[in-house]
Amino acid sequence: MEIGLGFDTGGTYTDAVLMDLSSGSVLAKAKALTTRDDLSIGIRNSVNGFDKKYFKDVAMVSLSSTLATNSIVEGKGCRVGLISIGRDFDHSIPVDMYYEIAGGHDIKGRETSALDEGNLKKALKDMTGKVDGIAITSFMSVRNPDHEIKAKLAAKAIMKNVPVVCGHELSSSLGFNERTVTSVMNARLIPIIEDLMASVKKVMADNKIKAPLMIVKGDGSIMGEKVALERPIETIISGPAASMIGAKMLTGRGDAIVMDMGGTTTDIGILRNGYPRLEKEGAVIGGRRTRVLAAEIATSGIGGDSRIIVNGSKFILSSLRVVPLCIATSKWPQLKPRLKNVSETTPRYMPESLDIANIVQDIEFFIKLKDIKYASISDNDERFLEYISNEPFSLNEAGAALNVHPFSFNIRKLEELGMVQRIGITPTDLLHAEGSYVEFDADASKYGVLYQSKKMRSSIEDFIAMAKNEVIVKLTQELLKKLFFEETGAMNMDTISRDLMDKAISGKEGMDIGCSIRLNKPIIGIGAPVAAYFPGVAARFGAELLLPEHSEVGNAIGAVTGSVVESVEILIKPKSGGDADDPPCLVFSLLGKFEFEKMSQAIEEMIAKGKEYVAERAKKAGADYVDSKVDINEKKYELGTGFDDKSVLLETEITVTAVGKPKQFRVKKNLVYDEFTERYREW
Repeated sequence: MEIGLGFDTGGTYTDAVLMDLSSGSVLAKAKALTTRDDLSIGIRNSVNGFDKKYFKDVAMVSLSSTLATNSIVEGKGCRVGLISIGRDFDHSIPVDMYYEIAGGHDIKGRETSALDEGNLKKALKDMTGKVDGIAITSFMSVRNPDHEIKAKLAAKAIMKNVPVVCGHELSSSLGFNERTVTSVMNARLIPIIEDLMASVKKVMADNKIKAPLMIVKGDGSIMGEKVALERPIETIISGPAASMIGAKMLTGRGDAIVMDMGGTTTDIGILRNGYPRLEKEGAVIGGRRTRVLAAEIATSGIGGDSRIIVNGSKFILSSLRVVPLCIATSKWPQLKPRLKNVSETTPRYMPESLDIANIVQDIEFFIKLKDIKYASISDNDERFLEYISNEPFSLNEAGAALNVHPFSFNIRKLEELGMVQRIGITPTDLLHAEGSYVEFDADASKYGVLYQSKKMRSSIEDFIAMAKNEVIVKLTQELLKKLFFEETGAMNMDTISRDLMDKAISGKEGMDIGCSIRLNKPIIGIGAPVAAYFPGVAARFGAELLLPEHSEVGNAIGAVTGSVVESVEILIKPKSGGDADDPPCLVFSLLGKFEFEKMSQAIEEMIAKGKEYVAERAKKAGADYVDSKVDINEKKYELGTGFDDKSVLLETEITVTAVGKPKQFRVKKNLVYDEFTERYREW
């Protein structure tokens, strides 16, 4: 028996699964809290309960993670030096050192200015010892990468141990600024992914697991650790992409809506013909367009750890992630009796006009996360941070102890800086109080729900039902927004569309019209709390809902059942002159710029070069069994009926793709692999 070990390191939980790769059956599964300060602790905790006898047969370890996406959004990573050749970039992303030097090419790959090798070497020597990674982008390098290649060779010679990435290595699409942003992000992520993979390898070594380590890319395929360290930017959207592959594996459905509800967010994607719909223009991360091919995912701040606020008679479900009460009291038992005391008191009146960020809830507590050097905070905030450094306290408790009014603490700023973590009531607590999902301390959740129900003057049962319905309504709204975008490509909602959407969700009739919406695809639910919320979402559309067994570890299953996929795009443009039916042409790709006397010769030779290149890349990415597929797309201008319906060839696009399973994956008949490769053969 050959076994795969899959991990998913999310913002709240780390999931692990052991799978029999030949049958696709799950042998063991577990969840543990993600430990952000030391990821190896959470990873180790997730496999501690597994039977160690399986580890000797592990043939592959693979992981998905939101780490790259979160790091970009939070601005984390190493020091990056950027060398821009031939053009200044738009400075939409910060860099630690920046140099613009002469060089570059035009749209036809012709050199517009010689590479300034003197200033290049001067810039590299100046950066030595001051940066941890180098990004190099040259204008029109997708038409001719010569200057980027020369600059990289110079960088490797001068700064031997510093990783260097070029724009043309990450994308073959036009868009100089987008390619530059992608290159900088990639360089900055190298130590982040290095730390993640080191954490996994540490756990592998402790358990004597000897197998290739893979990581999920944003398009749902996987790559080996060596390639991941060169191209970590490709792991953005890794977690949501893995959940879509896991959804397909668990249900066998190739066309479906996948909703993955985690602790921090809910991710919504579409499976079409068995694979995630990809964002062809490149994923947008942290408000910046990249040139990374990744699954088109809608992410909303609704998760098991979303903050629930009751202010007067108003119920609010916030996107702010807080630690659920049930988890907090498991970690800090001294919190439980204080929480119980609060639940037995009569809630105080709070003006409903307050901004939700300024609302003080007596059942919310705070714990210090970290200090930030040079952070400009008040003396009161300094004292508050010191007071909560060892155990959580509420604002009222801290205010009384420090003789300061609770509103004097700038909690909003401290949270934005990441210096404190809030603890409060969440959708996870609703399920614990109800008894439908109990993993941690249900009593703590009951105390929180009791107090909040008092504020709304309702019974505990009515409060839970109302709160769960609010979660369902929010999830339904986000689902419809995603589906509207899929249909129209637009995100703006006007008054009419909002009214129709509200009628469809609520089922309420208007004065003269009602509205219902039907889904053409089933919904697949992934995540631990799906059974509590997704039936209510599907019911609003009369949609089929699939809640497969093992859905709570669907991301980890997707991670371990993925395939290695590498591709290269080749653009061939005909030149004037010569045989009109087989003209001379120019070829552009990351393989370089080439000229051919005949189009037929160009196609034949470039397909051969492309197959060799992607096969080599796939093997470098960890693949063993490799199948190649070629897709040829001709773009023509139709002359019309007056010209005997003839057409003029504008360009030919060739995409060569290699698909394979990782080394040591020796299963002769694996359904996931066979189906995946057959799909590429069909293309």
